[in-house]
Amino acid sequence: MDITSPFSKSQLIPQEEKLEIRKKRGQLFIGIPKEDFKIEKRICLTPESVNMLVKAGHKVLIEAGAGTEASYDDKKYSEAGATITHDKEKVFGCPIILKVEPPTIDEIRLMKPKTYLFSALQLKTQKKEYFEALEKKKITALCYEFIKDRYGAYPFLHAISEIAGIASIQIASDYMCRMNGGKGLLFGNITGVPPTEVVIIGAGLVGEAAVKTALALGVNVKVFDNNIHKLKRLQKSLPTQIFTSTIQERVLTKALMRCDVAIGAIKGCNRSPIVISEEMVQRMKPGSVIIDVCIDNGGCFETSEVTTHENPVITKYGVIHYGVPNITAKYSKTASLAISNIISPYLLDLTENGSIDDAISYDNTIRSGIYMYKGSLVNEAIAKWFNLPFKDLNLIFL
Repeated sequence: MDITSPFSKSQLIPQEEKLEIRKKRGQLFIGIPKEDFKIEKRICLTPESVNMLVKAGHKVLIEAGAGTEASYDDKKYSEAGATITHDKEKVFGCPIILKVEPPTIDEIRLMKPKTYLFSALQLKTQKKEYFEALEKKKITALCYEFIKDRYGAYPFLHAISEIAGIASIQIASDYMCRMNGGKGLLFGNITGVPPTEVVIIGAGLVGEAAVKTALALGVNVKVFDNNIHKLKRLQKSLPTQIFTSTIQERVLTKALMRCDVAIGAIKGCNRSPIVISEEMVQRMKPGSVIIDVCIDNGGCFETSEVTTHENPVITKYGVIHYGVPNITAKYSKTASLAISNIISPYLLDLTENGSIDDAISYDNTIRSGIYMYKGSLVNEAIAKWFNLPFKDLNLIFL
């Protein structure tokens, strides 16, 4: 009996199997320049992270003294496998530049065309000329603040916000000391002594970290936010119930009149809303302290002014105002460790299956941080903000 087949003889001949060819792992050549220590004291990578990158076959060139303010000397980086140089131009000549602060226009001029830049952006401080300078050099730029992980969270912002919230309470505690012009009150629940009163405006990540730190010190805390969902989430994360309220002028004014410390930690779309008016500040107790954490975003106290790490406070109406932007730079080693823990895994994965461009094409986490691709602005929000031409990154990689 003949068995018929639906296939021809040629179709029955064994065919060669086509296997996917894995792209060869690429190599990174990273340059880490020294930051302007008057503004920025953090560094992107710790010696431990540098050592991991070097062992993975990558090269790291660091400008001498870059880690000094974060308590990492050149010897530690050299022992980790990095090359140390005093030549700033040589560092900026590397194919990949790693910074904390966004580069200045002069630093962009030192970069070679088609360099990959990884840094913070601090959008509110930028000008149109910054993006035009990147465009001219056909730079591909990634912003730490924009990086969004697979769970929809922003790991860089989360880490920095947590540090800023904790720091705000510690800084307030310092300025409550009599020697620093404060009222001489101690943060702590001392037997027979009424607890220090703290008002926190904003129930986001910064506010949550500030609340938890304040409660751990035995402080009486009141939190204000117009987002009920954030207030509920905050209450659920705490071991005890605290006073929470939407932002109502009468209730907030009363709380500010009684408090010893007020912390501004509320964000807005374009800038932080001014929630506390000058009149409300005038009614606060003499010697009380204001820490405006959102001064980077414009500040939420009408009386706030931008100050520096060298001269961090001003006094208005008898109230001490702390308005230092980039508050986490005060705790440079802790912040550097947090930043390094976030960035180094991405760097290790970046060229695992090819080049950086390959990673941008298939890795949504990396792509989420890209705002400039080979000189083309690919972030629509930035394009609208500065009235610049925009290209969709997804269409580039079709």
